[in-house]
Amino acid sequence: MKKLEDLLGGVVVARPCQAEKEAGFVEALCLDKGYDFEACYATALKYGYEAHIKARGEEQVVEDGLTKHPARRWVVEAGHSWMNRFRRVLIRWEKFSAHYLAFVQLACCLIVWRKVAPLIG
Repeated sequence: MKKLEDLLGGVVVARPCQAEKEAGFVEALCLDKGYDFEACYATALKYGYEAHIKARGEEQVVEDGLTKHPARRWVVEAGHSWMNRFRRVLIRWEKFSAHYLAFVQLACCLIVWRKVAPLIG
């Protein structure tokens, strides 16, 4: 929440042209419950975004009135944990970025292989 303005101010991707803005095109900004503050809505509006922020305490409800399972936020943390098991990736000793990238890609291949190999046979 505190770094949202820095984040939006540092966007380097090309924004829509002026003709699209005049035609009513509005860019959407989707954020999670951690950004449900008036300051975040104001910051998004200041940078020309329409903020779509889920309210804190709100659960997604399906047609039959029951709540769905909450989103699994651990997926990214699990991926980071799997990458951190490779010491050469965790502690960067490579001088050249191409070499480091090669080890990161090799680690990703090994992670996928370890997850898929039991399913193959």
